[in-house]
Parts: sequence; structure tokens; C-alpha cells
Amino acid sequence: MSEPPAGPVIWVQGKRAALGPLRADLVIRYWEWENEPGSILGYGRQVPDSLENRTEGYGHQVRDSINQLRFTVYDTRAEPGPEPVGLATLLIDHQVRTAEFLIILAPGARGRGLASEATLLTLDYGFHIAALRMIWLKVLEPNRPGIRAYTTAGFRPAGRLRQSGYWLGQPCDEMIMDALPADYAGPSHFSG
Repeated sequence: MSEPPAGPVIWVQGKRAALGPLRADLVIRYWEWENEPGSILGYGRQVPDSLENRTEGYGHQVRDSINQLRFTVYDTRAEPGPEPVGLATLLIDHQVRTAEFLIILAPGARGRGLASEATLLTLDYGFHIAALRMIWLKVLEPNRPGIRAYTTAGFRPAGRLRQSGYWLGQPCDEMIMDALPADYAGPSHFSG
């Protein structure tokens, strides 16, 4: 059996962000990011998850990797090297070659353009490696920073679900946004 790599495995890298595989040694950090109050607010969820449930969920995620692409998001400008700062996910519907996109960043990684670039890298991977024909997402309408990051990466408004979410305890609309390969601002990081 070979030794694990000394540093993080990077599958695709931009100027500020990079994507690599999920890592078992980061499950506690994933859980912390997902349960931080700002993350819970952004997802429209009202309650935190237990570490035990998240650890069990990690096991399911790595075993069901055929239906999902899950990435660790890295800040490539961190010292002494790439620092894990978030998660990006594509939940694939193989019947129609589409996927739902989700992203979460650690509180300290927000507001630095990492979400936009990680989203762009995920679209690149989804369109050019996974051969998806459309990627979509839902975002709570009051989440202006999220909408800005998604728009910067190439997502476009596609509709809304009225009063389907909660923001600060109040019902709110969820926007549906989508992206097609033609919307990708490229060039692809995989074109050589």
C-alpha cells in the first residue's frame, strides 16, 4: 500500500482557489463549516447537525461518489500552502446529465472572491470532465453575496420558488439559477 500524499491533492487550480477530493481528516472541519450560524442561515436550515451524523454522512458520500462530485475547496494563496476552506458539490442526475450545485465556505474565507472562483472551477469540471449539459442551484433571495458569486461564475436566474425558504426566521423566496456550457467564461483549465 502506498503512502498518502504529503500535501493536498489538487484536481483543478485557479488563481486564488483550487479543488481537490474530500478528505477523511477534514470531516470535523467540514462539520464546523456546515454548522456555523451563517452557513445554516445561507442553506435555509434551522438546526445544526451532530458530528456523529456528519461523520456517518461522510461515509455515505464517499461510497456514493458515482452520483455526486464533492470537492474540498482550497485557498491557494494561504501560507505555507493551500489551505482547505470549504466544500463544493455537484449532485448529478445521470438520466438527464444535469446537476445541482452547492457550496459552503468557512467564515474566514468569505468575501475574498474564493466562492466565485471555486464555483467557476466546479462548473469547468462539471461541463468539461463530467460532461454535464446543465448545472443549477437554489439560493435564498436575501443572500446577495451568494447571488453575486454565482452570477460572476456564469449562473443566470431561471425562476423562483415563492416563500419556500427562511431568512432570519422570516419566509423568503428561493431563486433558481442555472448555467449551461455556453455560459462558462473559460478557457477551461483542462484544455492543456
